[in-house]
Amino acid sequence: MDKRDYYEVLGINKSAQDAEIKKAYRKLAKKYHPDANPDNKEAEAKFKEITEAYEVLSDSDKKAAYDRYGHAAFEQGAGGAGAGGFGGFGGFGGFDGDIDLGDILNGMFGGGFGGTGSRRRPRGPRPGADIRQTIQISFEEAAFGCEKELSINTSEICGTCNGTKAKPGTSTSTCTKCGGTGRVVVTQRTIMGMMQTEQVCDVCQGEGKVIKEKCTTCHGHGKVRTVKKVTVSIPAGIDHGQTLRVSGKGEVGDPGAPAGDLLVTVSVKSHQVFERHGQDVYMRMPISFTQAALGAELSIPTLDGNVKFTIQPGTQTSSKFRLQGKGIPSLRNSKQRGDQYVEVYIVVPKNLTEKQKSILREFEPEAGEQAEESKKGWQHIFKKINNVKIRSKSKRLYTWIIFKGIAFYSYA
Repeated sequence: MDKRDYYEVLGINKSAQDAEIKKAYRKLAKKYHPDANPDNKEAEAKFKEITEAYEVLSDSDKKAAYDRYGHAAFEQGAGGAGAGGFGGFGGFGGFDGDIDLGDILNGMFGGGFGGTGSRRRPRGPRPGADIRQTIQISFEEAAFGCEKELSINTSEICGTCNGTKAKPGTSTSTCTKCGGTGRVVVTQRTIMGMMQTEQVCDVCQGEGKVIKEKCTTCHGHGKVRTVKKVTVSIPAGIDHGQTLRVSGKGEVGDPGAPAGDLLVTVSVKSHQVFERHGQDVYMRMPISFTQAALGAELSIPTLDGNVKFTIQPGTQTSSKFRLQGKGIPSLRNSKQRGDQYVEVYIVVPKNLTEKQKSILREFEPEAGEQAEESKKGWQHIFKKINNVKIRSKSKRLYTWIIFKGIAFYSYA
């Protein structure tokens, strides 16, 4: 029976690259593996077929020969392996060909297996870890920026061994167990047969080299703990909970590797007067009854100092005023600032003198006439409500809503 085209067997195009070939093989190997299809001769035959196809197409030289001569490239006399040249295909269990069972298992189980064909390279120098720290600043420092000096508990390269971890005058040697790769392949017998897994070398702990005599200063760590002073620039406009990244000020890395970063999270103290909402600042300011009734020029505190602001006669409690450009600078552009909002409230005096009480009593009749006019206005509104043709229960609810709305408006 004629052999099928290897590209057809794996379901790929002739232009497929190595990664695509490998992916297709893993998918089919998982589907037709004999362990997943016990006593299924058809699945076993398909598995042999796709394994043979992968053996050829995954090898650049064999693939080139196959692309030029087809199956004839591997027949007797054609300079190939000869009939049966793929020895592992005649007796399935042997896998005498250059087939990595770890590739199959990686595809079946998502990783965790490896063979001699997929050993990792020796581990390179590890970069330093990041350091996280919190700093507390005032409301004004957050608004306008500042510089703070921090004490950082970190590590530095050992000055005695210069990071080699070995005692000066001694040397390190390549680990004989892993050959300097830092990884070893362990063969285990499982229900699926003999499997190879890759693990960290237990002799050199993944370093790839063995230290005969450890440095007495760092005790073989290559680094020593220390306390460093770091100056951090806090930008204007930073808000509570935001984090700054200071590059290269974290833990030191292995020799030849970069240091980690310093991550500083800002905690902003609350202010006695101001409250922040985004870039805007809010505050409440007390005024007297006289100032509210007659109007006045107020001295209002801001982040830039006190400013003058005139309120009009008849100012009511909870009236709000805006001071443009007196808020928090933008974190991206310090020339752009938010606004400050001032809410005034009238302070009712306590412990009045007899003279003050007398003056207020003289004022009361005038105030009473205004109150009467106001009362007539409410009565007019309620009369209109009563003329609305709705059911009694709903009308009472409607009246209550209107009344509450008017009361809220009058106090606002």
